[in-house]
Amino acid sequence: MTTRRNVITAIAAGTAAGLFGRGGIAMAQDVSVVALAAPGPLGDVTLGADDAKVTVIEYASLTCSHCAAFHNETFAAFKEKYIDTGKVKFILREFPLDDLALLGFMLARFRGNDKFYAVTDLLFTQQGKTWAKPGDQKPLDSLLQTLRQAGITQEDFDATIKDRKLYDGIIAVRERAASEFGINATPTFFINGKRYPGALSLSDLDKAIGPLLAE
Repeated sequence: MTTRRNVITAIAAGTAAGLFGRGGIAMAQDVSVVALAAPGPLGDVTLGADDAKVTVIEYASLTCSHCAAFHNETFAAFKEKYIDTGKVKFILREFPLDDLALLGFMLARFRGNDKFYAVTDLLFTQQGKTWAKPGDQKPLDSLLQTLRQAGITQEDFDATIKDRKLYDGIIAVRERAASEFGINATPTFFINGKRYPGALSLSDLDKAIGPLLAE
């Protein structure tokens, strides 16, 4: 049985891959825009105009190198071109592939959603450098030291680990994505309901979004 205690025990032991599998789910194609629009228990944290013609939803894991590549190499240009101009509404949703990513997302949601993108951006930028490092024997310490840059204290960290609502909310988003939308790898994007797996380039996004804006 998977419980919060199992997760935190696994993290503390230095395990960053134990509880979540990546296989066994049929690959879905396009999905219902209405179904996708329904947020998880913690709500969506959106960027861009609510009435944008195009909605881009990314399911990501904070420890996924491909997700980090997208956010570090493509996201800034994508945001400037489409989100900041009101053409696209963007939503990042949690699909943790391991225990450490789960805790990272919990910390990004700590005390509400005001720091969600600041924290996730920091973790993607520092992935493999100051935290989520191969062979790290103290992953919790590394994660906390990284997040001190975002103002998260030891007390915040300890409280987050014990927060059942955060844990259950993020697990619910992941489980629904897997069971209902067939997601089994990250990143996976949905652009107005059409599925695009893998780390998209700006050119890929242009090709997918351009025709939708022209409609």
